[in-house]
Amino acid sequence: MRGCLAPHPPHLAYASNPPQNEPKSSGAGAWTALLEGYESLRKSLEDGDFDVIIVHTPHWKTRRGHHLLGVEHFEGLSVDPIFPNLFRFNFDLQVDVELAEAIHAEGEKQGLVMSMMRNPEFRVDYGTITSCYLAQPDFKLPIVAISSARSYFDYSNEVGEREMLALGEATRIAVEKTGRRALLLASCSLSHRHFTEEPADPEDPEFEYIYNANQAKWDRHILDLIESGRNRQILDEMPDFIEQSVSECKDGSFTWLLGAMEVPELPGKVHGYGTVIGTGNAVVEWRLDEQAVQA
Repeated sequence: MRGCLAPHPPHLAYASNPPQNEPKSSGAGAWTALLEGYESLRKSLEDGDFDVIIVHTPHWKTRRGHHLLGVEHFEGLSVDPIFPNLFRFNFDLQVDVELAEAIHAEGEKQGLVMSMMRNPEFRVDYGTITSCYLAQPDFKLPIVAISSARSYFDYSNEVGEREMLALGEATRIAVEKTGRRALLLASCSLSHRHFTEEPADPEDPEFEYIYNANQAKWDRHILDLIESGRNRQILDEMPDFIEQSVSECKDGSFTWLLGAMEVPELPGKVHGYGTVIGTGNAVVEWRLDEQAVQA
């Protein structure tokens, strides 16, 4: 198993000019640090013999509990509701329904509210699509996609954290029971205060900088903890990080990932960090397979 922070700004898919995306980029280079970070991640993943990608996404928001895709195949056009000028992506995905159902069952054992999404006309969210594309552009691997429940918003950050750690544990147990070799993607940014206006040229590099100094300091602090393997401290500080940096971690993806990895005392490899419309984004990899070999 390997785990990754794999943020999903649609700008990065747009800048890569994949044939599936209708808008085409000029290649101006506004997001070079993140694009190079994803390139580095993909090279690192080449030696991983994966069966499936499991992605937790902030942009499939479900009012009641945690939902998983429960249909074997989805295809269609995904349009970013905020940046339709950048992301109109024709997707074609296979789903590992057996593993999704196993995660569903293990989540229920943890006392979580779980649901299988059986609508074959469902439009898969752009967070799932973008993170999967940027991590493995050929889409050859089946996926499992997990929604973002509202426990952080309906109750508190602390309640959300406990629930996402339980969902992470359920995910890990299901992976182990089914014998899958899984790549886990937490599809989220770190700090997440957006600019409120888009420039005439969205690829203008002069427009790309972190929204404020507080966000930059928090992101740097979290990256320092990642690189030193202090993942338990990240969880201890996560409620404050969420509030003080308007972090997208409030949707639970990062905590789910740490829970699925059993909060390892293992440094993460930061492949890249950069900004998109004021938000802070890090591409990070934890090689748990290497840790197991060393043990």
